[in-house]
Amino acid sequence: MTEASQLALQGLRDLSTIKWYVIPMLAFVFYIYTFEMKKSLASGNWNAVFAGLTVFGMDFINETWNGWVFHLTQRAAFWTTPGDTALRTMVGWNIEIMFMFAISGIIFYNTLFEDRRIKIIGIPNWWFWAIVYSAFCVFVEVLLNMGGHLVWEYPWWYRSFGGIWLIFIFGYFSFYVAAVIVISLRTIKAKVTMVSIIYAIAIIANIICIGFLGWVY
Repeated sequence: MTEASQLALQGLRDLSTIKWYVIPMLAFVFYIYTFEMKKSLASGNWNAVFAGLTVFGMDFINETWNGWVFHLTQRAAFWTTPGDTALRTMVGWNIEIMFMFAISGIIFYNTLFEDRRIKIIGIPNWWFWAIVYSAFCVFVEVLLNMGGHLVWEYPWWYRSFGGIWLIFIFGYFSFYVAAVIVISLRTIKAKVTMVSIIYAIAIIANIICIGFLGWVY
């Protein structure tokens, strides 16, 4: 087991590590969602909320399979977050990351033009912003890796050209693609169903692996 993995296991889901700044951060997330829900009730357009829930749900799935990699290899996950945190929820996930992803989809949605036909440098604007946000997230992740806050163990998931593309596609772009797919659905029922499936996959997988099988990640 790598040193980063050992550090990431320390304080895993230990509520005694919670810091007071979590409270205002939680309040900010609640404020953003209630503000968007109020707008949605007036306009009938719930896409901002669906985009926010979708991106967070996709990250939940990502962190789940990353935890599986750690448990099955007993060496390291693809990424670990061994640094100081107010709460480490999985070996590669913490409360700060969770708050960020909780609002990331809403930020993404509010950047989009309602008219999907509008293009930016020849790219439909919804896909243009999915690319831009994914690239920016990779840039931030590289900085976190350089600072030792987010550790990559495997050579194919690293700062090499090939590794960066994997991080771009599976780490972020897939999240925004899912958000685009969900908000493109025509009915509220279809959107609720799709988001529910995303969360069901993550929740059931964790109940089985952590709850019943006793996996630690």
